Amino acid sequence: MQTEVYLTGQMLLALPGIGDPRFERAAIAMCAHDAHGAVGVGTGAVIADLGLHALLAQFEIAPGDAPDAPVHFGGPVEPQRGFVLHTSDWGGQDTIDVAGRWSLSGTIDVLRAIAEGKGPSRWLVALGYAGWGAGQLEGELTRHGWFNAPADADLLFDNPAEARWERGFKRIGIDPRLLGNETGRA
Repeated sequence: MQTEVYLTGQMLLALPGIGDPRFERAAIAMCAHDAHGAVGVGTGAVIADLGLHALLAQFEIAPGDAPDAPVHFGGPVEPQRGFVLHTSDWGGQDTIDVAGRWSLSGTIDVLRAIAEGKGPSRWLVALGYAGWGAGQLEGELTRHGWFNAPADADLLFDNPAEARWERGFKRIGIDPRLLGNETGRA
């Protein structure tokens, strides 16, 4: 009998030795998880040499006073598709609430609002996402690979990308330096 585990609003942290370099030290903000599958946005790595201003220029949006924040590697699925994780103080055409902890928007209106200084108070931009089919993530959680941890807006927005993975573990009392690359066998 399979136990239902719904991780919406949690942070999915890759364990050392996950076996896929795209997810090494990954910190994935889980935005949807139900019996049909799961979707999350990577927040633990940024795309080299790509900032918000260059992304806005691709859409012919003047950056205004928006900082040239890094763009995150959201995941290997649809890397040309953009997402903005943000605080719930702003909502747009397709904004969804993520378990009352943050919001997710995937249309250009959020980028325009950020550039105009009328967007959410805290946000991060990502390209791509991580996705799992029905039952796939539950299976991966039973093997060595992923660990889920509580997440909130502070973990997402008050930490640089390279620190989210470690701080996610530390919030629950785990020193990630002590994690092994292999599981034991009985």
